[in-house]
Amino acid sequence: MTAQHHDKILTQDQVERRILHGFSCEWAKALWLLNSCHREKIRLPLFSLRDMKNRWGYWSGEKREISLSRTLVLNHPWDAVREVLLHEMAHQMAEEVLGAHHEPPHGPQFQLACHLLRANPKASGNYRPLDERIFRETSSAADKILLRVKKLLALAESPDRHEADAAMAKAHALIAKHNIDQWKREEERDLASVFLGQPAWRHFPEDYSLANLLLDFYFVGGIWVSAYTPIKGKMGRVLEISGTLPNIKLAHYVHDFVRQFIRSQWVAYNHDKGLNRHRQTDFALGIIEGFRLKLESTKAERERNPNPFTLQKMEDPFLKKYLSYRYPHTAKVRAGISLRDIKIMKEGRKVGKTLVVFKAIVDQSKTRGLMIGS
Repeated sequence: MTAQHHDKILTQDQVERRILHGFSCEWAKALWLLNSCHREKIRLPLFSLRDMKNRWGYWSGEKREISLSRTLVLNHPWDAVREVLLHEMAHQMAEEVLGAHHEPPHGPQFQLACHLLRANPKASGNYRPLDERIFRETSSAADKILLRVKKLLALAESPDRHEADAAMAKAHALIAKHNIDQWKREEERDLASVFLGQPAWRHFPEDYSLANLLLDFYFVGGIWVSAYTPIKGKMGRVLEISGTLPNIKLAHYVHDFVRQFIRSQWVAYNHDKGLNRHRQTDFALGIIEGFRLKLESTKAERERNPNPFTLQKMEDPFLKKYLSYRYPHTAKVRAGISLRDIKIMKEGRKVGKTLVVFKAIVDQSKTRGLMIGS
């Protein structure tokens, strides 16, 4: 196997060395979740990639080695890889720090290590990787709601703008009703976290603007987290969103849809202008602002409508608790400030007000593999 990185062709051996370096970086980053007492006791292990048939990874206390499956790292995204890595790190911590020498593999000390490392205690054996669990189709009640949303978004493809806007508004109203009903019943529900896109060394202002839009309108929580960037061979950042599986699926789809809309509209707008990358950011920020204004007007219309499903100023208590546990240490990230072309932003805003998210939500698990240069 070869992979392309800009103009450089990486051999399989080089790719694997870069991935192993990523394991080391992620292992070191995870230490900061621990208190100083535990952090001082744990030592950097060896890392390896192996061909495995019945498991995604394992910890060998005798060799002091964490091994992960080649199939996993080459065919699944980095957040799925990292989930298994943290699981195996929990095995290391249980044995070397917490003294679980005479316990079963997934005994009390291992469970404690998973809690401290924010690791998934199930992420071993034949457990489905993170991306497959989130993006596969199921017949659960929650996914039935998502199916109804899909049908409304398919109607939003109508060439009649009023019909398209009405269909998208109904989809958002259904999403709001479903989530608020859950909150009022205080139901326990499965929550998960997933990366939006690949970790990168640099993000543009429109990436942060789009992230804020998703958090404000699509019932997910999110934070920019440190994660290994295979293309650069060092730690970067990526937006990680958290929520119920239907909300994650929808937010993920809207994220990709809006990004593709921006790309296509920019190509058309810049066809004979030759504008630079800064102006592309201005245009993209305008589109996102225009779409935000459209969503805010839809939300305001729901709030004026006196029905039992009106969107209120509510917060999901389970998601709030989940986020406070998953991210015990947070810091603000600010996008760089540069001069903006107000005219281009206004033109982008005008385009954004016409944006309608439509079509069925696709199976995105087919396109989320970890391949350097992909």
